[in-house]
Amino acid sequence: MKLHITNDVEELSKYVADWLVNYIQEVLFNHHRFTIALSGGSTPKKLYQLLATEEYKNKIDWKRMHFFWGDERYVPFTDDSNNAKMAFENLLSLVPVRKENIHIMQTGIDPESAAVSYEKILHNYFDKQLYTFDLVLLGLGDNSHTLSLFPGYDTIIFEKEKRVTSFYLEEQKMYRITLTAAVVNNAACIAFLVTGKDKSPALQQIISGKYDPSLYPAQIIKTIERRAILVS
Repeated sequence: MKLHITNDVEELSKYVADWLVNYIQEVLFNHHRFTIALSGGSTPKKLYQLLATEEYKNKIDWKRMHFFWGDERYVPFTDDSNNAKMAFENLLSLVPVRKENIHIMQTGIDPESAAVSYEKILHNYFDKQLYTFDLVLLGLGDNSHTLSLFPGYDTIIFEKEKRVTSFYLEEQKMYRITLTAAVVNNAACIAFLVTGKDKSPALQQIISGKYDPSLYPAQIIKTIERRAILVS
């Protein structure tokens, strides 16, 4: 595991953008595609905006990029809290990515059907592959949640069979659709992007605390090769 600490979100975004460009080029030198699962929330927004600038967008072969999401709130695409909407507004609508390579979690059908549909997409992409995603970008909540793996929802945290699942999050009075640890942990690389002093206790637990994913769900995320925590 690699830990990298920066001074602020701008410095963090610049560091990740530089690293990401190099990593994408490295993968595409040997493979025909690069698959990435995006994170929602406010932390990666600056990164997405930076990747869409002239400084970075011409360094990436967007036609060979394939986009997925780690989780989604069960709200319409037009809702500002929709993770896919944020990524489209700040990155995907501003770069020449192929529409057929963008795989959003559908919120126009019932949550369970959306999870089943998304799992089929992942099977089509990754069955018989050594890894799943080339990269999964993750955030971290102050309650130690990541993806839609929340404390107290053990059936979701410890799900081993499904790659995608849906459930009702009582605290937010909404359904969530999420990748499971089973599929994320088989990614080639995972990067947590963490900002804010309020997340320091959660981060400490993830890095060095007693292993208890029921209380600290992000602890269950481990990868075969590379795992990084990038902090500002």
